[in-house]
Amino acid sequence: MNSKLKKQKTPFLAQYLILVFSFVLLTADYSFGQSKTIIDEWASVQAPKPPELKSVKIDDPKTTAYLILDIVKQTCNNEVRPRCVASIPKIEGLLKQARAKGLAIIYSKTSSATPADIAREVAPLEGEPIVSAASDKFFKTDLDKILQDKGIKTVIIVGTAAHGAIIFTGTEAAKRGYKVIVPVDGMSAESTYIEQYTAWHLVNNPSYRAQVTLTRTDMINF
Repeated sequence: MNSKLKKQKTPFLAQYLILVFSFVLLTADYSFGQSKTIIDEWASVQAPKPPELKSVKIDDPKTTAYLILDIVKQTCNNEVRPRCVASIPKIEGLLKQARAKGLAIIYSKTSSATPADIAREVAPLEGEPIVSAASDKFFKTDLDKILQDKGIKTVIIVGTAAHGAIIFTGTEAAKRGYKVIVPVDGMSAESTYIEQYTAWHLVNNPSYRAQVTLTRTDMINF
């Protein structure tokens, strides 16, 4: 009797051991495959294709605002961010067109800056609003109220830093339902990598990419 039971149990035990062994192998293989992080693979990462820059036609200047973010001496200088200094002529050129066409012009500054710290080439005129905040210029400011009161539907955003004011304010504007236009020659950071990442992120954000357009200052027509 015992001998017969042992014979019956043997195939079951063998199958059970095979299953356990297979599970161990699969788990080990999965763990091995997951052992590398993005930090481990950093040097081998290939940049994606560059986003397309699109021509933009501003059909209704009265519902469009030009946001000039943090072009102040503390963050836009040749020591900290020379690429910001290099972007000022582009920002200034678009500013002249925007004022001539009647766009709302709105500025931001960093929390530690004063209005007098804004670069003179793009300095605000009397009555042009200035908000003060960290990266997201909507956070704890009246920026949204200013835009709503003016009937704004589209914002053109330039400034620095690309990975700060541009990416956070641009994303928040899209979340709030505004159409967002970012001229890449009007945004800047400490390095080209940061600007590259920001440009990619803005038009690949899963939730809001449809509301963001990348362009150049000379591709915006009024």
